[in-house]
Amino acid sequence: MEARQGVGNMTKLIGLVTATILLGAGPALAQPAGEPTPPPTTTTPTPTTPTTPPAGPPNTTIPVEPTPPKTTPVVVPPPVNTPTLAPTTMEKPAGKKPSAGSVSSKIDVTVYGFVELDSIWDSTQGLNDLQGNTAIARPNTYTGDHPQLTFGARNSRIGLKLASPTNTDDFKVTGQMEMDFLGNQPAGISEASFWQNAPFRFRHINVKLETKVVDMLFGQYWQLFGWQGINQPNTVAIQGIPGEVYSRAPQIRISKKIPGGDAVSLDIAVAASRPVSRASSSPDGQAGLRLNFDKLKAWHTGGSTGSSLDSAMIGVSVVGRRLAVNEFSANPHSQVVRNGYGLSVDALLPIIPASKEHHGGALTIQGSYVNGAGIADLYTSLSGGTGNPGLPNPSMANPAPVYTPNIDGGIVLWHNDGGGMFSLHPIQWTSYLAGAQYYFPGSGRVWLAANYSHLESDNAHLYGGPTKVFDKQDWYDGNLFVDATANVRFGFEFSRTQQTYVDKTEADDNRAQFSAFLLF
Repeated sequence: MEARQGVGNMTKLIGLVTATILLGAGPALAQPAGEPTPPPTTTTPTPTTPTTPPAGPPNTTIPVEPTPPKTTPVVVPPPVNTPTLAPTTMEKPAGKKPSAGSVSSKIDVTVYGFVELDSIWDSTQGLNDLQGNTAIARPNTYTGDHPQLTFGARNSRIGLKLASPTNTDDFKVTGQMEMDFLGNQPAGISEASFWQNAPFRFRHINVKLETKVVDMLFGQYWQLFGWQGINQPNTVAIQGIPGEVYSRAPQIRISKKIPGGDAVSLDIAVAASRPVSRASSSPDGQAGLRLNFDKLKAWHTGGSTGSSLDSAMIGVSVVGRRLAVNEFSANPHSQVVRNGYGLSVDALLPIIPASKEHHGGALTIQGSYVNGAGIADLYTSLSGGTGNPGLPNPSMANPAPVYTPNIDGGIVLWHNDGGGMFSLHPIQWTSYLAGAQYYFPGSGRVWLAANYSHLESDNAHLYGGPTKVFDKQDWYDGNLFVDATANVRFGFEFSRTQQTYVDKTEADDNRAQFSAFLLF
Protein backbone atom coordinates (compact mmCIF):
# COMPACT_ATOMS: atom_id res chain seq x y z
CA MET A 1 0.00 0.00 0.00
CA GLU A 2 2.80 2.42 0.86
CA ALA A 3 4.50 1.68 -2.44
CA ARG A 4 1.28 2.33 -4.36
CA GLN A 5 0.70 5.56 -2.46
CA GLY A 6 4.28 6.67 -3.28
CA VAL A 7 3.72 5.95 -6.94
CA GLY A 8 0.52 7.92 -6.89
CA ASN A 9 2.15 10.91 -5.25
CA MET A 10 4.97 10.78 -7.79
CA THR A 11 2.41 10.71 -10.66
CA LYS A 12 0.67 13.76 -9.28
CA LEU A 13 3.98 15.59 -8.94
CA ILE A 14 4.98 14.84 -12.54
CA GLY A 15 1.58 15.98 -13.77
CA LEU A 16 1.87 19.25 -11.83
CA VAL A 17 5.34 19.96 -13.27
CA THR A 18 4.15 19.15 -16.81
CA ALA A 19 1.17 21.48 -16.50
CA THR A 20 3.37 24.28 -15.25
CA ILE A 21 5.74 23.88 -18.23
CA LEU A 22 2.86 23.83 -20.73
CA LEU A 23 1.32 26.99 -19.24
CA GLY A 24 4.68 28.79 -19.43
CA ALA A 25 5.28 27.65 -22.99
CA GLY A 26 1.80 28.43 -24.19
CA PRO A 27 2.61 31.64 -26.13
CA ALA A 28 5.55 29.99 -27.87
CA LEU A 29 3.57 26.87 -28.74
CA ALA A 30 0.73 28.97 -30.08
CA GLN A 31 3.07 30.88 -32.41
CA PRO A 32 2.53 29.72 -36.03
CA ALA A 33 5.57 28.15 -37.72
CA GLY A 34 7.66 30.57 -39.74
CA GLU A 35 6.26 33.75 -38.10
CA PRO A 36 8.52 36.01 -36.04
CA THR A 37 8.00 35.83 -32.30
CA PRO A 38 6.21 39.01 -31.12
CA PRO A 39 7.91 41.06 -28.41
CA PRO A 40 6.49 40.72 -24.89
CA THR A 41 3.87 43.34 -24.00
CA THR A 42 3.10 42.85 -20.30
CA THR A 43 4.23 40.62 -17.51
CA THR A 44 0.90 38.82 -17.74
CA PRO A 45 1.08 36.62 -20.85
CA THR A 46 -2.67 36.27 -21.52
CA PRO A 47 -4.93 39.03 -20.07
CA THR A 48 -8.61 38.07 -19.88
CA THR A 49 -10.12 41.43 -20.87
CA PRO A 50 -7.87 43.79 -22.76
CA THR A 51 -8.56 47.44 -21.99
CA THR A 52 -7.80 48.43 -25.58
CA PRO A 53 -8.02 46.39 -28.76
CA PRO A 54 -4.65 44.86 -29.64
CA ALA A 55 -2.93 46.44 -32.63
CA GLY A 56 -3.21 44.38 -35.77
CA PRO A 57 -4.74 41.12 -34.46
CA PRO A 58 -4.76 38.35 -37.03
CA ASN A 59 -8.54 38.25 -37.30
CA THR A 60 -9.29 41.99 -37.62
CA THR A 61 -10.18 43.56 -40.93
CA ILE A 62 -7.22 45.26 -42.59
CA PRO A 63 -8.11 48.91 -43.29
CA VAL A 64 -8.23 50.02 -46.88
CA GLU A 65 -5.56 52.52 -47.84
CA PRO A 66 -6.88 56.01 -48.56
CA THR A 67 -7.86 56.96 -52.10
CA PRO A 68 -7.56 53.54 -53.61
CA PRO A 69 -7.73 53.13 -57.38
CA LYS A 70 -11.24 52.89 -58.67
CA THR A 71 -10.44 49.86 -60.74
CA THR A 72 -9.71 46.53 -59.09
CA PRO A 73 -9.50 46.78 -55.29
CA VAL A 74 -6.08 46.10 -53.84
CA VAL A 75 -5.95 43.63 -51.01
CA VAL A 76 -3.18 44.51 -48.61
CA PRO A 77 -1.30 41.45 -47.33
CA PRO A 78 -1.38 40.64 -43.64
CA PRO A 79 1.26 42.33 -41.49
CA VAL A 80 3.30 39.15 -41.21
CA ASN A 81 4.03 39.28 -44.93
CA THR A 82 4.88 42.97 -45.20
CA PRO A 83 8.32 43.93 -46.54
CA THR A 84 9.38 45.13 -43.10
CA LEU A 85 9.83 41.55 -41.95
CA ALA A 86 13.18 39.75 -42.05
CA PRO A 87 13.96 37.52 -45.06
CA THR A 88 12.71 33.97 -44.92
CA THR A 89 15.09 31.06 -44.55
CA MET A 90 15.16 30.48 -48.34
CA GLU A 91 16.58 33.94 -49.01
CA LYS A 92 20.37 34.29 -49.04
CA PRO A 93 22.52 37.39 -48.71
CA ALA A 94 24.03 38.63 -51.95
CA GLY A 95 27.21 36.83 -52.97
CA LYS A 96 26.58 33.69 -50.90
CA LYS A 97 26.20 30.29 -52.50
CA PRO A 98 23.23 28.13 -51.55
CA SER A 99 24.04 25.52 -48.97
CA ALA A 100 22.34 22.67 -50.83
CA GLY A 101 25.01 20.26 -52.11
CA SER A 102 27.95 22.24 -50.75
CA VAL A 103 30.82 20.85 -48.66
CA SER A 104 31.95 22.67 -45.54
CA SER A 105 35.67 23.10 -44.95
CA LYS A 106 37.96 25.46 -43.11
CA ILE A 107 39.95 25.90 -46.34
CA ASP A 108 39.27 26.19 -50.06
CA VAL A 109 39.53 22.80 -51.78
CA THR A 110 39.95 22.04 -55.49
CA VAL A 111 39.69 18.44 -56.67
CA TYR A 112 41.76 17.33 -59.68
CA GLY A 113 43.13 14.17 -61.25
CA PHE A 114 42.36 11.66 -63.98
CA VAL A 115 41.01 8.20 -64.64
CA GLU A 116 43.40 6.12 -66.77
CA LEU A 117 43.19 2.78 -68.55
CA ASP A 118 46.41 1.28 -69.92
CA SER A 119 46.65 -1.56 -72.41
CA ILE A 120 50.27 -2.63 -73.02
CA TRP A 121 51.82 -5.27 -75.26
CA ASP A 122 55.47 -6.29 -74.65
CA SER A 123 57.66 -8.53 -76.77
CA THR A 124 59.15 -10.02 -73.56
CA GLN A 125 57.72 -11.02 -70.21
CA GLY A 126 58.42 -9.60 -66.78
CA LEU A 127 57.85 -5.83 -67.14
CA ASN A 128 54.95 -4.16 -65.35
CA ASP A 129 52.87 -1.18 -66.49
CA LEU A 130 55.49 1.03 -64.80
CA GLN A 131 58.62 -0.12 -66.62
CA GLY A 132 61.24 2.20 -65.16
CA ASN A 133 64.74 0.77 -65.50
CA THR A 134 63.81 -2.84 -64.75
CA ALA A 135 66.15 -5.46 -66.24
CA ILE A 136 64.82 -6.98 -69.48
CA ALA A 137 64.75 -10.75 -69.85
CA ARG A 138 67.73 -12.04 -71.80
CA PRO A 139 67.22 -13.62 -75.23
CA ASN A 140 67.03 -17.40 -75.63
CA THR A 141 65.12 -17.70 -72.37
CA TYR A 142 61.42 -18.43 -71.95
CA THR A 143 60.54 -14.92 -70.68
CA GLY A 144 62.89 -13.31 -73.19
CA ASP A 145 61.30 -15.05 -76.17
CA HIS A 146 57.57 -14.79 -75.33
CA PRO A 147 55.29 -11.71 -75.30
CA GLN A 148 52.75 -10.52 -72.74
CA LEU A 149 49.64 -8.32 -72.64
CA THR A 150 48.82 -6.08 -69.68
CA PHE A 151 45.58 -4.25 -68.84
CA GLY A 152 45.57 -1.95 -65.84
CA ALA A 153 44.15 1.20 -64.28
CA ARG A 154 46.64 1.59 -61.43
CA ASN A 155 47.95 4.96 -62.61
CA SER A 156 44.58 6.66 -62.11
CA ARG A 157 45.06 9.62 -59.82
CA ILE A 158 43.14 11.93 -57.50
CA GLY A 159 44.41 15.11 -55.89
CA LEU A 160 43.33 17.97 -53.68
CA LYS A 161 44.67 21.52 -53.94
CA LEU A 162 44.21 23.32 -50.65
CA ALA A 163 44.26 27.06 -50.01
CA SER A 164 43.61 29.16 -46.93
CA PRO A 165 40.64 31.56 -47.37
CA THR A 166 42.63 34.23 -45.49
CA ASN A 167 45.46 34.39 -48.04
CA THR A 168 46.83 37.83 -48.87
CA ASP A 169 49.48 39.15 -51.24
CA ASP A 170 51.93 39.20 -48.34
CA PHE A 171 51.27 35.70 -46.97
CA LYS A 172 49.75 32.66 -48.66
CA VAL A 173 49.19 29.16 -47.31
CA THR A 174 48.53 26.35 -49.78
CA GLY A 175 48.71 22.59 -49.64
CA GLN A 176 48.50 19.51 -51.81
CA MET A 177 47.40 15.91 -51.38
CA GLU A 178 47.80 13.65 -54.41
CA MET A 179 47.32 9.88 -54.52
CA ASP A 180 47.36 7.04 -57.05
CA PHE A 181 47.02 3.24 -57.00
CA LEU A 182 50.64 2.20 -57.61
CA GLY A 183 51.29 1.21 -54.01
CA ASN A 184 53.44 -1.74 -53.01
CA GLN A 185 51.89 -5.21 -53.18
CA PRO A 186 52.94 -8.25 -51.12
CA ALA A 187 54.95 -10.89 -52.94
CA GLY A 188 53.25 -14.03 -54.18
CA ILE A 189 49.74 -12.67 -54.73
CA SER A 190 47.70 -13.64 -57.79
CA GLU A 191 47.67 -11.62 -61.00
CA ALA A 192 43.98 -10.84 -60.44
CA SER A 193 44.73 -9.37 -57.02
CA PHE A 194 47.71 -7.40 -58.30
CA TRP A 195 45.87 -5.74 -61.18
CA GLN A 196 42.33 -5.49 -59.85
CA ASN A 197 42.91 -4.61 -56.17
CA ALA A 198 45.68 -2.06 -56.45
CA PRO A 199 46.56 -0.32 -53.15
CA PHE A 200 46.24 3.42 -52.62
CA ARG A 201 49.44 5.44 -52.03
CA PHE A 202 50.26 9.12 -51.70
CA ARG A 203 52.48 10.89 -54.21
CA HIS A 204 52.45 14.43 -52.87
CA ILE A 205 51.45 15.58 -49.41
CA ASN A 206 52.74 19.01 -48.45
CA VAL A 207 52.06 22.53 -47.24
CA LYS A 208 53.60 25.65 -48.78
CA LEU A 209 54.03 29.07 -47.18
CA GLU A 210 54.63 31.95 -49.59
CA THR A 211 55.93 35.25 -48.25
CA LYS A 212 57.53 38.32 -49.79
CA VAL A 213 60.88 37.21 -48.38
CA VAL A 214 61.06 33.47 -49.14
CA ASP A 215 58.77 30.52 -49.90
CA MET A 216 58.86 27.41 -47.70
CA LEU A 217 57.58 23.91 -48.43
CA PHE A 218 57.13 21.12 -45.87
CA GLY A 219 56.14 17.59 -46.85
CA GLN A 220 56.50 15.14 -49.72
CA TYR A 221 57.00 16.70 -53.13
CA TRP A 222 59.21 16.42 -56.22
CA GLN A 223 62.91 16.25 -55.45
CA LEU A 224 64.64 19.54 -56.14
CA PHE A 225 67.40 17.61 -57.92
CA GLY A 226 66.67 17.79 -61.66
CA TRP A 227 64.09 20.57 -61.17
CA GLN A 228 61.48 17.86 -61.32
CA GLY A 229 57.85 18.72 -61.88
CA ILE A 230 58.47 21.18 -64.70
CA ASN A 231 60.78 19.24 -67.02
CA GLN A 232 59.22 15.79 -67.49
CA PRO A 233 59.06 14.45 -71.06
CA ASN A 234 55.74 13.77 -72.81
CA THR A 235 54.95 10.04 -72.96
CA VAL A 236 51.95 7.74 -72.89
CA ALA A 237 54.10 5.43 -70.76
CA ILE A 238 53.80 5.75 -67.00
CA GLN A 239 56.75 7.74 -65.67
CA GLY A 240 59.55 7.53 -64.66
CA ILE A 241 60.67 6.20 -67.97
CA PRO A 242 64.05 4.54 -68.63
CA GLY A 243 66.93 6.96 -68.04
CA GLU A 244 64.79 9.62 -66.32
CA VAL A 245 65.45 11.08 -62.86
CA TYR A 246 62.01 10.80 -61.28
CA SER A 247 61.46 10.79 -57.53
CA ARG A 248 59.56 12.41 -54.68
CA ALA A 249 60.49 12.56 -51.00
CA PRO A 250 59.56 14.24 -47.71
CA GLN A 251 61.58 17.43 -47.46
CA ILE A 252 61.96 20.95 -46.13
CA ARG A 253 62.55 23.39 -48.97
CA ILE A 254 63.27 27.11 -49.01
CA SER A 255 63.11 28.97 -52.32
CA LYS A 256 63.14 32.50 -53.68
CA LYS A 257 62.20 33.92 -57.06
CA ILE A 258 64.21 37.01 -57.97
CA PRO A 259 62.68 39.04 -60.82
CA GLY A 260 65.05 40.60 -63.34
CA GLY A 261 62.52 42.77 -65.15
CA ASP A 262 59.75 41.55 -67.40
CA ALA A 263 61.93 39.23 -69.47
CA VAL A 264 63.84 37.05 -66.99
CA SER A 265 63.74 35.79 -63.42
CA LEU A 266 65.95 33.58 -61.27
CA ASP A 267 64.79 30.80 -58.95
CA ILE A 268 67.08 29.83 -56.07
CA ALA A 269 66.23 26.85 -53.86
CA VAL A 270 67.77 24.63 -51.18
CA ALA A 271 66.23 21.53 -49.62
CA ALA A 272 66.86 19.05 -46.84
CA SER A 273 65.35 15.80 -48.13
CA ARG A 274 64.71 12.38 -46.59
CA PRO A 275 68.07 10.62 -46.15
CA VAL A 276 68.83 7.71 -48.45
CA SER A 277 68.74 5.55 -45.31
CA ARG A 278 67.89 6.43 -41.74
CA ALA A 279 71.28 5.08 -40.67
CA SER A 280 72.83 7.99 -42.55
CA SER A 281 71.61 10.18 -39.65
CA SER A 282 71.62 13.30 -41.86
CA PRO A 283 69.32 14.49 -44.64
CA ASP A 284 70.21 14.65 -48.30
CA GLY A 285 71.25 18.18 -49.22
CA GLN A 286 69.97 19.60 -52.52
CA ALA A 287 70.35 23.00 -54.16
CA GLY A 288 69.38 24.50 -57.50
CA LEU A 289 69.47 27.59 -59.72
CA ARG A 290 66.97 28.09 -62.54
CA LEU A 291 67.00 30.93 -65.07
CA ASN A 292 63.54 31.62 -66.49
CA PHE A 293 62.88 33.47 -69.74
CA ASP A 294 59.43 34.78 -68.84
CA LYS A 295 58.51 36.29 -72.19
CA LEU A 296 59.36 33.08 -74.04
CA LYS A 297 56.53 30.64 -73.36
CA ALA A 298 56.60 26.89 -74.01
CA TRP A 299 53.42 24.85 -74.33
CA HIS A 300 54.26 21.33 -73.18
CA THR A 301 52.80 18.21 -71.60
CA GLY A 302 54.61 16.49 -68.74
CA GLY A 303 53.86 12.79 -68.57
CA SER A 304 50.59 12.10 -70.36
CA THR A 305 48.13 14.50 -68.70
CA GLY A 306 49.88 17.63 -67.40
CA SER A 307 49.55 20.15 -70.26
CA SER A 308 50.62 23.67 -69.28
CA LEU A 309 52.24 26.90 -70.45
CA ASP A 310 55.57 27.63 -68.76
CA SER A 311 58.48 29.98 -69.23
CA ALA A 312 61.51 28.69 -71.07
CA MET A 313 64.19 27.75 -68.55
CA ILE A 314 67.68 26.42 -67.98
CA GLY A 315 68.36 24.88 -64.57
CA VAL A 316 71.28 23.42 -62.66
CA SER A 317 70.90 21.36 -59.49
CA VAL A 318 73.09 19.24 -57.21
CA VAL A 319 72.60 16.61 -54.50
CA GLY A 320 74.95 15.46 -51.78
CA ARG A 321 74.30 12.57 -49.41
CA ARG A 322 75.95 10.60 -46.63
CA LEU A 323 75.95 6.83 -47.16
CA ALA A 324 76.44 5.08 -43.81
CA VAL A 325 76.47 1.29 -44.24
CA ASN A 326 76.91 -1.64 -41.87
CA GLU A 327 80.36 -3.17 -41.95
CA PHE A 328 80.63 -6.27 -44.14
CA SER A 329 79.80 -8.84 -41.48
CA ALA A 330 76.97 -11.11 -40.43
CA ASN A 331 77.08 -9.38 -37.01
CA PRO A 332 78.17 -5.79 -37.67
CA HIS A 333 79.45 -3.58 -34.86
CA SER A 334 80.49 -0.52 -36.85
CA GLN A 335 79.60 1.31 -40.04
CA VAL A 336 81.47 2.53 -43.07
CA VAL A 337 80.66 5.95 -44.58
CA ARG A 338 80.90 7.05 -48.20
CA ASN A 339 79.59 10.15 -49.98
CA GLY A 340 77.08 10.19 -52.81
CA TYR A 341 76.71 13.06 -55.23
CA GLY A 342 74.84 14.15 -58.34
CA LEU A 343 74.76 16.98 -60.89
CA SER A 344 71.82 17.67 -63.18
CA VAL A 345 71.50 20.19 -66.02
CA ASP A 346 67.99 20.67 -67.43
CA ALA A 347 66.34 22.80 -70.09
CA LEU A 348 62.86 23.54 -71.45
CA LEU A 349 62.90 25.55 -74.69
CA PRO A 350 60.14 26.55 -77.13
CA ILE A 351 61.29 26.35 -80.73
CA ILE A 352 57.89 27.71 -81.79
CA PRO A 353 56.42 29.64 -78.82
CA ALA A 354 52.76 29.51 -77.86
CA SER A 355 50.12 31.06 -75.64
CA LYS A 356 47.61 29.35 -73.40
CA GLU A 357 44.76 30.24 -75.74
CA HIS A 358 46.63 29.45 -78.97
CA HIS A 359 49.12 26.58 -78.87
CA GLY A 360 48.40 25.05 -82.25
CA GLY A 361 51.69 24.88 -84.19
CA ALA A 362 53.80 24.97 -81.00
CA LEU A 363 57.07 23.05 -80.95
CA THR A 364 58.85 22.48 -77.63
CA ILE A 365 62.01 20.59 -76.73
CA GLN A 366 63.30 19.54 -73.31
CA GLY A 367 66.40 17.79 -72.11
CA SER A 368 68.31 16.60 -69.07
CA TYR A 369 71.88 15.51 -68.34
CA VAL A 370 72.73 13.73 -65.06
CA ASN A 371 76.00 12.44 -63.64
CA GLY A 372 76.47 11.04 -60.15
CA ALA A 373 77.26 8.15 -57.82
CA GLY A 374 75.11 6.63 -55.12
CA ILE A 375 71.93 8.10 -56.68
CA ALA A 376 70.26 5.05 -58.24
CA ASP A 377 67.17 5.58 -56.06
CA LEU A 378 66.54 8.94 -57.73
CA TYR A 379 65.66 6.96 -60.88
CA THR A 380 62.81 4.43 -61.07
CA SER A 381 63.65 0.77 -60.38
CA LEU A 382 67.35 1.18 -61.16
CA SER A 383 69.93 -1.28 -59.85
CA GLY A 384 71.39 -2.66 -63.09
CA GLY A 385 71.16 -6.13 -61.53
CA THR A 386 74.06 -5.32 -59.18
CA GLY A 387 74.48 -6.82 -55.71
CA ASN A 388 76.86 -7.46 -52.83
CA PRO A 389 79.23 -10.46 -52.86
CA GLY A 390 78.76 -13.33 -50.44
CA LEU A 391 80.42 -13.28 -47.04
CA PRO A 392 83.54 -15.42 -46.62
CA ASN A 393 82.77 -18.85 -45.16
CA PRO A 394 86.13 -20.52 -44.53
CA SER A 395 84.66 -22.94 -41.99
CA MET A 396 81.95 -24.04 -44.45
CA ALA A 397 79.24 -23.27 -41.91
CA ASN A 398 75.74 -24.45 -42.79
CA PRO A 399 73.76 -22.29 -43.14
CA ALA A 400 76.35 -19.91 -44.54
CA PRO A 401 76.66 -16.47 -42.94
CA VAL A 402 74.54 -13.77 -44.59
CA TYR A 403 75.18 -10.04 -44.85
CA THR A 404 72.10 -7.86 -44.35
CA PRO A 405 72.60 -4.33 -45.70
CA ASN A 406 70.85 -1.39 -44.05
CA ILE A 407 70.41 0.57 -47.29
CA ASP A 408 68.35 -0.02 -50.44
CA GLY A 409 70.00 -2.07 -53.19
CA GLY A 410 72.02 -0.70 -56.09
CA ILE A 411 73.12 2.53 -54.36
CA VAL A 412 76.38 1.60 -52.62
CA LEU A 413 77.91 -1.91 -52.66
CA TRP A 414 80.79 -3.92 -51.31
CA HIS A 415 83.54 -5.10 -53.66
CA ASN A 416 85.66 -8.20 -53.12
CA ASP A 417 89.25 -6.91 -53.36
CA GLY A 418 90.77 -10.36 -52.81
CA GLY A 419 92.69 -11.76 -49.90
CA GLY A 420 89.66 -11.48 -47.63
CA MET A 421 89.50 -7.69 -48.10
CA PHE A 422 86.34 -5.81 -49.09
CA SER A 423 85.78 -2.14 -49.95
CA LEU A 424 82.62 -0.03 -50.22
CA HIS A 425 81.80 2.01 -53.34
CA PRO A 426 78.82 4.07 -54.60
CA ILE A 427 77.51 2.90 -57.98
CA GLN A 428 78.08 5.52 -60.67
CA TRP A 429 75.50 6.38 -63.34
CA THR A 430 75.37 8.88 -66.20
CA SER A 431 72.21 9.58 -68.19
CA TYR A 432 70.87 12.00 -70.73
CA LEU A 433 67.36 12.42 -72.08
CA ALA A 434 65.92 14.59 -74.84
CA GLY A 435 62.36 15.03 -76.09
CA ALA A 436 60.29 17.08 -78.53
CA GLN A 437 56.56 17.86 -78.75
CA TYR A 438 54.77 19.27 -81.80
CA TYR A 439 51.14 20.43 -81.65
CA PHE A 440 49.36 20.44 -85.01
CA PRO A 441 48.04 23.82 -86.22
CA GLY A 442 44.51 24.79 -85.35
CA SER A 443 43.16 23.79 -81.96
CA GLY A 444 46.36 22.01 -80.92
CA ARG A 445 44.30 19.06 -79.72
CA VAL A 446 46.37 16.57 -81.76
CA TRP A 447 50.12 16.34 -81.26
CA LEU A 448 53.21 14.17 -81.58
CA ALA A 449 55.98 13.54 -79.08
CA ALA A 450 59.27 11.67 -79.37
CA ASN A 451 61.98 10.96 -76.78
CA TYR A 452 65.37 9.32 -76.44
CA SER A 453 67.41 8.41 -73.34
CA HIS A 454 70.78 6.81 -72.67
CA LEU A 455 72.01 5.40 -69.35
CA GLU A 456 75.39 3.87 -68.51
CA SER A 457 77.65 3.05 -65.56
CA ASP A 458 81.44 2.93 -65.37
CA ASN A 459 81.60 0.58 -62.37
CA ALA A 460 78.38 -1.50 -62.26
CA HIS A 461 80.20 -4.37 -64.01
CA LEU A 462 82.24 -4.92 -60.82
CA TYR A 463 79.23 -5.79 -58.67
CA GLY A 464 77.65 -8.98 -59.93
CA GLY A 465 77.85 -11.73 -62.50
CA PRO A 466 78.29 -10.74 -66.17
CA THR A 467 75.00 -12.41 -67.12
CA LYS A 468 73.10 -10.62 -64.34
CA VAL A 469 74.33 -7.02 -64.61
CA PHE A 470 73.66 -4.54 -67.41
CA ASP A 471 75.69 -1.33 -67.57
CA LYS A 472 74.27 0.31 -70.73
CA GLN A 473 70.71 1.12 -71.72
CA ASP A 474 69.14 2.94 -74.67
CA TRP A 475 65.45 3.77 -74.96
CA TYR A 476 63.36 5.68 -77.51
CA ASP A 477 59.69 6.15 -78.23
CA GLY A 478 57.11 7.88 -80.45
CA ASN A 479 53.70 9.12 -79.23
CA LEU A 480 50.43 10.33 -80.74
CA PHE A 481 47.96 12.18 -78.51
CA VAL A 482 44.38 13.18 -79.33
CA ASP A 483 42.12 15.30 -77.15
CA ALA A 484 38.65 14.14 -78.16
CA THR A 485 37.10 16.72 -75.79
CA ALA A 486 38.41 19.07 -73.14
CA ASN A 487 38.32 16.15 -70.67
CA VAL A 488 38.88 13.01 -72.77
CA ARG A 489 42.36 12.17 -74.07
CA PHE A 490 43.71 9.17 -76.00
CA GLY A 491 47.37 8.25 -76.36
CA PHE A 492 49.27 5.76 -78.56
CA GLU A 493 52.94 4.92 -78.04
CA PHE A 494 55.59 2.62 -79.43
CA SER A 495 58.86 2.27 -77.53
CA ARG A 496 62.00 0.14 -77.68
CA THR A 497 64.42 -0.57 -74.82
CA GLN A 498 67.88 -2.05 -75.38
CA GLN A 499 70.05 -3.17 -72.47
CA THR A 500 73.61 -4.42 -72.81
CA TYR A 501 74.75 -6.94 -70.23
CA VAL A 502 78.34 -7.12 -69.04
CA ASP A 503 78.88 -10.24 -71.16
CA LYS A 504 77.90 -8.11 -74.20
CA THR A 505 74.50 -9.81 -74.64
CA GLU A 506 71.81 -7.38 -75.79
CA ALA A 507 68.30 -7.75 -74.38
CA ASP A 508 65.51 -5.86 -76.19
CA ASP A 509 61.86 -5.16 -75.46
CA ASN A 510 59.38 -3.65 -77.90
CA ARG A 511 56.33 -2.08 -76.28
CA ALA A 512 53.06 -0.85 -77.79
CA GLN A 513 50.66 1.03 -75.53
CA PHE A 514 47.19 2.53 -75.86
CA SER A 515 45.80 4.58 -72.98
CA ALA A 516 42.57 6.48 -72.40
CA PHE A 517 42.20 9.32 -69.90
CA LEU A 518 39.36 11.25 -68.30
CA LEU A 519 40.82 14.49 -66.97
CA PHE A 520 39.12 16.33 -64.13
